[in-house]
Amino acid sequence: MTQQPQLPLKQYLAAIEQTAVEAGEVIMDVYARDDFNVSLKGDESPLTAADLASHHLIDEQLVRLSPDLPILSEESDTVDWHTRRQWQTYWLVDPLDGTKEFIERNGEFTVNIALIDRGVPVLGVIYAPVQELLYSGIHSPQLSRAEKVEQGQRQPLQVKPREAGQTWLMLGSRHHHSTAVDDYLKDYQPFDLVPVGSSLKFGVLAEGRAHQYPRMGPTGEWDTAAGQAILEAAGGAVIDFHTRQPLRYNQKASLLNPDFIATADLEGLVS
Repeated sequence: MTQQPQLPLKQYLAAIEQTAVEAGEVIMDVYARDDFNVSLKGDESPLTAADLASHHLIDEQLVRLSPDLPILSEESDTVDWHTRRQWQTYWLVDPLDGTKEFIERNGEFTVNIALIDRGVPVLGVIYAPVQELLYSGIHSPQLSRAEKVEQGQRQPLQVKPREAGQTWLMLGSRHHHSTAVDDYLKDYQPFDLVPVGSSLKFGVLAEGRAHQYPRMGPTGEWDTAAGQAILEAAGGAVIDFHTRQPLRYNQKASLLNPDFIATADLEGLVS
């Protein structure tokens, strides 16, 4: 059997961190305007000039970095399943995760860039431009590390499992709560539910500042891939709610995720 060549993950990560920061800069150019010129996509989700500016910058940078790797972005043209299923390694991008947060000007929006290898997110970068906060991670058999960069300081990330008797610290979406989440949380008493926008929830978990993020409702694969790479590199997990197996990518025609649980403590889940 021919051995799969190793990906240059360290070199990729440095380039992707810089790309995410540059994408944040073009987003902030739009953020400073009085009018975003918001439109609606086919699924009724909002789209702004910032989404498109970030998409084009990231696409150009990724083509230069790795011209042989396909790119799948939330804002790119649809790629049919027959073509996409042939991809072994590709970039998965959300140029502006949390467009509603962007429109509300609450600062909780991010740039998400992930590298997927045979269904597994092996590299991820999340950048929050208002906060100038960056999370990054590599999670592969050869190397696993997660870091936060804030105010020029780089710090390692490690999840913190819940201690016995401690109140569960749960994260939720600002815009997408559901009765299914309410039902799920009945098994986790006592708990505090903290709303956090966009993929920042994965960073909060990776930092050890929360225990779980249960999501029962539609999300795209680009919403979770970068966060999953970072959280897994920090010792956490992102699992299918029903099968309790790790989320995997580009395994089906639909790009929607199943319901999932992002957790800092896999063993602490209530069965």
